[in-house]
Amino acid sequence: MTSPLLQIMIDAALAAGEEIERLYIEGCDAEEKLDGSPVTIADRHAELIILERLTRAFPDIPILAEEEACAGRIPELGTRFFCVDPLDGTKGFVARTGEFTVNIALVERGAPVAGVIYAPDPKLLYYGARDEGAFRGASGGEAEPIRARPHPAGGLIGVGSRNHHAAGTEERNTGLGIADYLRSGSSLKFCRLAEGAADVYPRYGRTMEWDTAAGQAILEAAGGRVLALGTEGDEEGPLSYGKTEAGFANPSFIAWGAPAG
Repeated sequence: MTSPLLQIMIDAALAAGEEIERLYIEGCDAEEKLDGSPVTIADRHAELIILERLTRAFPDIPILAEEEACAGRIPELGTRFFCVDPLDGTKGFVARTGEFTVNIALVERGAPVAGVIYAPDPKLLYYGARDEGAFRGASGGEAEPIRARPHPAGGLIGVGSRNHHAAGTEERNTGLGIADYLRSGSSLKFCRLAEGAADVYPRYGRTMEWDTAAGQAILEAAGGRVLALGTEGDEEGPLSYGKTEAGFANPSFIAWGAPAG
């Protein structure tokens, strides 16, 4: 049974997704932020919907939200906070690929413990929480449990970004045992691992905490893990959150659909 807190997160993501879908159908222009990434009115409308719902339900839990953070409005986070990307994959939204998502996570003591990812265009919903498991629902239907799969004997399926491909990726992936790749945009890459469609997602390019928190929570609830990588590519433990000194930027990381061995 879904906890009340997770259900409110789900409802907020669905409401934001409904507004995103409306603007996706109508069309809207994109602007360029200071970091060169695109932003649309859909990003802003979705974030306002999520902020209003979460603040009303949980006034004592601060919210780290992408557009608010980019505008310099960052609350005192403490040990428990929501981490929100209202429209992950804005490039996919603008290009009309359908690969964009709403991401909401709850972080406790640096670890994402609950997460929701909603893809409005295919109407796919993923959610999960520590001790509650991970689930997937389609087109408003009843959600079904999902689980990361054991490593297949014939080689791993890797998942990589459709829009971001860091230099040297192929060389760094040598030795991971990847036999084939899936290309995917936005946080759906984590969902592919959580539902057992792929096995490993190495990411060497820049990401922010709001890009990964919900996906990590869902993947870990499905039996997977997300590990930060050191400068030499060594695994250094779970990817953590609340990294104010780094401006909430993540190091390189590798997500696994199931423990090795």
